[in-house]
Amino acid sequence: MTYCVGLYLNRGLVFMSDTRTNAGVDNFSTTKKMFSWDVPGDRAITIMTAGNLATTQALISILEERSKIPTERKPTILELPTMFEVARFVGATLKQVIQGGGEDGQSATSAFKASVIVGGQIKGGMPTLFLVYPEGNFIEVTEDAPFFQIGETKYGKPILVRAYDPDMSFEDAIKLLMVSFDSTIKANLSVGLPLDMQFYGKDSFALDTQPRVTIDDPYYQSISTNWGDALRNALMHLPSYQRK
Repeated sequence: MTYCVGLYLNRGLVFMSDTRTNAGVDNFSTTKKMFSWDVPGDRAITIMTAGNLATTQALISILEERSKIPTERKPTILELPTMFEVARFVGATLKQVIQGGGEDGQSATSAFKASVIVGGQIKGGMPTLFLVYPEGNFIEVTEDAPFFQIGETKYGKPILVRAYDPDMSFEDAIKLLMVSFDSTIKANLSVGLPLDMQFYGKDSFALDTQPRVTIDDPYYQSISTNWGDALRNALMHLPSYQRK
């Protein structure tokens, strides 16, 4: 399992992903799940993946190969005219990879499923995010649904729903996501550090990749400790139940 979040803000986009993969409780490893491409002044695209590792690695390998030799392998996400077309291409490629993993149709391919968050901006359009499903279809971020999660989503969602503000700064967005990820990591062993994170400023067409957050990162440790203390203090200040 994994946990990835793409957050839409008025000032741009924020991405965060964990790096844990596992094949059983005694076999954990670290694998990158955030991948980016950019053409300065024209486009910046980020993809985060969750699901079957062989499927997601095959998807990224195909996208990488096409982007490195665009004249020989079309289409490529470095040439598609809109983010909508990028999402559609990623969805079609994902569907093709999944179908190639099974021999007898949908029942045989269920173990190869994966989901993807695609985000970024192409010149002439606005920054946006898409959630791509294993079947190849996708949805776009809206004001009513301003973020996407994939992987182990349930533990980190409540804080996002309660505290998200489209006008928040990138720094506050990272603080929010740190709490969301810390809540997930404490509740589920299949999600873990290090964390990868990235900013994209609206109309910058340049990706701001931050250093990987490790278990001994002082900021993460401060967020984890202070958030736990704040929750306990808030609970103690709530009215106590009065027995009838």
